[in-house]
Amino acid sequence: MAAVSAELAVGVVGAGTMGSGIAQVAAAAGHPVLLFDADPQGATTAKGRIASALARLVEKGRMGGPERDEVLGRIQPCADLEDLGQAALAVEAIVEDLAAKRDLFAALEGILPRNAILATNTSSISVTAIAAELARPERVIGMHFFNPVPLMALVEVVSGLATDPSVADTVFDTAAAWGKSPVHTKSTPGFIVNRVARPFYAEALRVLTEGGSDAATIDAVMREAGGFRMGPFELMDLIGHDVNFAVTCSVFDAYFGDQRFTPSLVQQELVLGGYLGRKSGRGFFEYTNDPGRPSPSTAPTFHPPGGVSVSDLPGLLGPLLASIKDAGIVIRTVAGQSADLVLDGRVAIAITDGRSATERMAVEDSPSLMLLDLALDYTTATRVVLAAADQTTPDDLALASGLFQALGKSVSVFDDVPGLVVMRTVCMLANEAADAVNQGVCSATDVDMAMRRGVNYPLGPLAWAERIGVDRVVQVLSNLASSYGEDRYRVSPLLQRKFHARGALL
Repeated sequence: MAAVSAELAVGVVGAGTMGSGIAQVAAAAGHPVLLFDADPQGATTAKGRIASALARLVEKGRMGGPERDEVLGRIQPCADLEDLGQAALAVEAIVEDLAAKRDLFAALEGILPRNAILATNTSSISVTAIAAELARPERVIGMHFFNPVPLMALVEVVSGLATDPSVADTVFDTAAAWGKSPVHTKSTPGFIVNRVARPFYAEALRVLTEGGSDAATIDAVMREAGGFRMGPFELMDLIGHDVNFAVTCSVFDAYFGDQRFTPSLVQQELVLGGYLGRKSGRGFFEYTNDPGRPSPSTAPTFHPPGGVSVSDLPGLLGPLLASIKDAGIVIRTVAGQSADLVLDGRVAIAITDGRSATERMAVEDSPSLMLLDLALDYTTATRVVLAAADQTTPDDLALASGLFQALGKSVSVFDDVPGLVVMRTVCMLANEAADAVNQGVCSATDVDMAMRRGVNYPLGPLAWAERIGVDRVVQVLSNLASSYGEDRYRVSPLLQRKFHARGALL
C-alpha cells in the first residue's frame, strides 16, 4: 500500500499540544489540514502556536519564509466537525477517555468518506476497544506520536483486532512520508515504548529504595556510564510524577498485577504529597530557586595499583587494557583467572552478574572482591560504579577506586545491591523487549527502533543484549530472581531460547 497522497486532506481533531504538532507535521508534508477543536477558539489559537514555532525555524535558518507561508496556508481551522468531511485520514488527539474517543469516531464515521482512515493518537487505550462499536472497525488504527511531535521521530502504528492490514500499511507509509520512523505494533497495554520503558524507572526506584545510592548519583551513573541522555529521576521529574506513576499503574493493572510492572511506593508518596517534579517546583529534586543539576556522590582521589593481572579472555573490559598500560600500570596475563581484573594480587574486580559482591565473595575462591557496574563503553565512560563486599576493607575499595581514577574516570561507590543499576536496568529492558517480540507485539527490529527513536536510548535493548552477550543477560536476570525471590525477574522465553541455541536476537 502507498501512503495517503499529499493531495488529500488530513483532519486533526483536538488542537492541544499533540494535535497542533500533528497538524504541523502533516502540513509540512504537503497535506491540506483541517484542524478542529471542541473549544471554538482552539483551532485558531493552535494555528497561532504553529506560526510561532515555524517563525523560530525561520530565525534559525532551518526553514525559508516562503516555505513557512506555504505550510501555514495549508492549515485551515474548522468551526464544525462536519467541516472535516473531505479528509482521507482523520487523527484524533483528544482527552484519554474511551467513551469520548468512541463518541468522536462514531460521529466521524458518519461524516467522512467510507474509505477514510480513522487514527487515534492514544498512548494507553486499546485500539480494539475504541473501534469495537463502529460499523467499520477495520478502518481504525493507532497512530501514536511522541511529544514534541515535530521533533520526535517515532510513530507507533497500532493495529487492533479488527484493523485491516492494508490500513496499517498505509498509515505506516504515510508516517514515513511525513519524515517519521514508524513501527508496527499490536494493541496491547503500553504498546511498545510505554511497556518496554518501565524498567528504566522501576529498577532505579528500587535501587534508591534499597539505599544503593541517592537519586542524583544514580542519574549521573545512567548518563555518564550508561550513555542515556537523562537519568531516570530527572526524567520522571520532567514528565511529572502524576503522569509517570499513572502510566505505570495503568500498565500494571492492564497486565493483571504482573510483578514486572509493580509501581513504586516512593513515587506514590511523591504524588500524594504533590511533589510532581518541575511542574510543581519539587520532585526528587528542587526547582523553585533554579539550583541546577545536583552533584553526584564521587569518591575522593586515591593512589592507583602498581600492577593488574587480567584474564586471557578479558571480555568487556578488554578495551581498557591500553588505557591501563598508558597510565603506567604493569599488566600481567593469568590464564583462567575468574575475575576480570586483580589489583596488586589482592583485590579482584568483576563485572556484576546480578549477585551481590558479598554473596559472590562468600561462595567464590577469590581475593577481596569489588563489583563493577555495566557501562555502554568502558573506554569513553566518564564515571564508573563500584560496590564492595562486606568482607572487604576501606583500603581495598580505595585501591579499586584509584585504578579507575588513574584512567580519568570519576568513581561512585554504591552499597552492595544485586545487579547495581546500569546492568540490572539494561537486562530488564532487554528482557521486556524480548517478551514483546515473543508475544507477537512487534518485531525485534521495531522494538529496538522504537526505544532509540521514541525515548532516545543509546542502543536498542536487544542490540545491547547482543553486545554484552545473551548468556550474560540471562545470568544476571536469573541471579536477580534468586536474590529477590520474585517473579519480576523471570527470564523471557525468547531470551532462554536464544541462550540455549546461541542464536541472535536481531
